[in-house]
Amino acid sequence: MFSAATYQERRTVLQTNVESGILLFLGNIENPVNFEHNPYYFRQDSTYLYYFGIQEPRIAAVVDIDEDKTIIFGDELSIDDIVWMGRQETLKEKSLKSGVQETLPYTELSSYLAKALASGRKVHYLPPYQSANKILLSDLLGITISALQPSVEMIKAVVKQRSVKETREIVQIEEAVTVSNEMHLLAMRLARPGVKEYEIANAIQYLAANKECHMSYPPIVTVNGGILHNHYRLNTMKEGDLFLNDSGAETAMGYAGDLTRTFPVGKAFTTKQKEMYEVVLNAFNNAQSLLKPGVRFKDIHLKAAQNLVEGLIELGLMKGNAEEAVKNHAHTLFFQCGLGHMMGLDVHDMEDLGEQYIGYTEEEPKDTQTFGLKSLRLGKELESGFVVTVEPGIYMIPDLIDMWQAENKNADFINYDKVNEYRNFGGIRVEDDFLITDEGYRLLGNGLIKTVEEIENYRADYLA
Repeated sequence: MFSAATYQERRTVLQTNVESGILLFLGNIENPVNFEHNPYYFRQDSTYLYYFGIQEPRIAAVVDIDEDKTIIFGDELSIDDIVWMGRQETLKEKSLKSGVQETLPYTELSSYLAKALASGRKVHYLPPYQSANKILLSDLLGITISALQPSVEMIKAVVKQRSVKETREIVQIEEAVTVSNEMHLLAMRLARPGVKEYEIANAIQYLAANKECHMSYPPIVTVNGGILHNHYRLNTMKEGDLFLNDSGAETAMGYAGDLTRTFPVGKAFTTKQKEMYEVVLNAFNNAQSLLKPGVRFKDIHLKAAQNLVEGLIELGLMKGNAEEAVKNHAHTLFFQCGLGHMMGLDVHDMEDLGEQYIGYTEEEPKDTQTFGLKSLRLGKELESGFVVTVEPGIYMIPDLIDMWQAENKNADFINYDKVNEYRNFGGIRVEDDFLITDEGYRLLGNGLIKTVEEIENYRADYLA
């Protein structure tokens, strides 16, 4: 945990941004795999971590703005708990580390909220994403699950605060990114013909665990990089394959790293692979150079798309004017997703609160209909203190190619005969994490090799 003063200061700031009422925070529970006492890995709710820091299941808290008090609701260990798990730090002790003096049994949360509701006071809560918390909120508030209405005022206040990272948070994120760098270098050392994808996934997860880290999301380690979120790991690598590794570590305090590298399974990129890789890397470098406060991330995304189109025109897969091609969304045959997203305590930071609030503004709402743009998680102006990913890519998806070609879609910009020569190419993505600064940006972590020459030279030492 950070210092008690850190959590107290954060809660004080939050209180000033919500007019009145009770701010309700629900921690997560342990979810069973197949029976109650065999749970999945427990991960605390990130907003609860931000304001309280306690990584304990089945706890809740209220910040009572009107009465200016904070209470943590939870249960101390019973003698049965102690028999099975041993004497541990008490909830009271953990609460004091969070700067909270008052704790009450978990069962008293219901009566506390019922009294507030009976007197006409407002209870603010965030969108629940765990089924258990949806049911709990329904019971606590006496309404059906379908009638739950999260507090937009609280969402906006939390987003405003959590979006700008504190120095202590950047230290944690850099730790996660540095471990992520090591994971990617290990993958580059181990990948070769005959190796299974899951062997790489196992190795990088083992490295992260030895650094006291979890994974910030299920790793994508695949020779089929054209599948954006490919979690199938049973393929055997062979000469001529491209290997895409999208993986990141999460520190013990919950902060994330998120990196992607694509490299040949053999000793060197083929000519086609190198040409396509250079197109993606050029888009990445140009997008990186545009990062600074006041610039709309959506504009950087569109510029990266234009850079990709320019490269694909040179290779003969596209034609015409690159800017017009992007305006007509022709690039989305190859680049179907967004350029990046916010990152912090969540790898897609605060995504549970709603992308419209995280990545967009009321004046410029998210486009939820247009293919490509509907997958852009961040579009608003960047601010100093934001942490963002930049991750352009090219993805060849045979089913999408066939559908577009059957419709003759964007034929003014796409050379389908040439595209079909690449239909089984797979995918390429390059991704790094950046802090937006007053001057522009700073690459987080200790840097990870990404040029063709760097990757081939590094792997040559291990494939000899």
